Amino acid sequence: MRAAYQYRLRLTKKQMLELERWLEMLRCQYNYLLADRFNWYEQNRCSINACPLICHLPNLRDKPDYFSQKQTLPQLKKNRPWYGQIHSQVLQDCVKRVDLAFKRYLKGDCNGKRSGKPRFKGKGRYRSLTFPSLGKDPISGNQLKLPKFGWVKMIYHRPIPNGFKIKTATITRKADGYYVTLSIQDDTIPKIIPVDQVSDPIGIDLGLKSFLIKSDGTEVGIPQYYRKAQKGLAKIQKAVSRSKKGSNNRKKAVAKLGKAHKKVADTRKDFHFKTTKELLNNHDLVAHEKLNIKGLAKTKMAKSVLDAGWGQFLSILATKAENAGLLTVAVNPKNTSQNCSNCGKKVPKKLKDRIHSCHHCGYIADRDVNAAKNILYLAVGRPASNKACRVTEPLGGVGKKPALSR
Repeated sequence: MRAAYQYRLRLTKKQMLELERWLEMLRCQYNYLLADRFNWYEQNRCSINACPLICHLPNLRDKPDYFSQKQTLPQLKKNRPWYGQIHSQVLQDCVKRVDLAFKRYLKGDCNGKRSGKPRFKGKGRYRSLTFPSLGKDPISGNQLKLPKFGWVKMIYHRPIPNGFKIKTATITRKADGYYVTLSIQDDTIPKIIPVDQVSDPIGIDLGLKSFLIKSDGTEVGIPQYYRKAQKGLAKIQKAVSRSKKGSNNRKKAVAKLGKAHKKVADTRKDFHFKTTKELLNNHDLVAHEKLNIKGLAKTKMAKSVLDAGWGQFLSILATKAENAGLLTVAVNPKNTSQNCSNCGKKVPKKLKDRIHSCHHCGYIADRDVNAAKNILYLAVGRPASNKACRVTEPLGGVGKKPALSR
């Protein structure tokens, strides 16, 4: 099992300057390696299937890849000795980032989706560096030892669980300071509860009127953090727009705007963690719709959908459930709002109709509650017409659930 713990760093001024120098050198190396990839790609491809009789042929060379570019690092340190101050594995990680960006541009990811053309990083745009491995016992109190960088102070607000090993450390510069993300691994795999043994399953229907409504009728209100902060963000944005480019006042306004946006994002993320903890502490199985969030983000509801952060919430829910040995099931959302959860008949209704009233069996309920029940029935493999299946009916008990931590 792999998890990520993030801590805020308390760097000295000397350490901040050194870290900024490392990031700037890595940015230059990233741009150089990316330019080398582009040069080879332009000189060794042809958009037509024939060449003129007289043409210029460049000097052919092997295609640059991760291993060939990594072999240029020793020569880089000889030509530019100041690169020798950076840890070798950090430089290798920079090569790996270039290779990954170029592969996703040409071939795509594991699902075949191609990314856009990689761009050169401007000044200040290279914000993170990764140590692929740390030494033995890198944490001592609230101090973290980074290879070739030294001990750094961090706010150690939660300890690493026993049995976990620290695999990598990523230093990231954000709007309000520097953070370290520790990737930890535990080889033990939690035992997943079988579907037929879960106790108190629940179905949830995500929405914009309420953040989610459970199949038992309870709901979680939607906080709308971005909409509430819009006026303050617009005021700071106006100060950025009116200031002169390159001036110190503009830099201060941009930093202030970044902190304001980060506060909104952090508050939303904290809400998602707390909602996830409440769900998984009380239910062994959580069923939800398999939503096309990217498609919804291109509609008129884009601002509300992105403000709710459904994608982040479902990702946190799935990760936390897997770590605790619990279940999350994504079902097809087709007709979950139209079908009656009591008799299974289809009851057509428009989006403005918020009450489900079935003229076949007389069942009346809130539209979202009816949808949440249908989602639960699909998740446990029971048809919606099975009247004996109720949300409050347990499917079996497995004892006390493990406590979840954020």
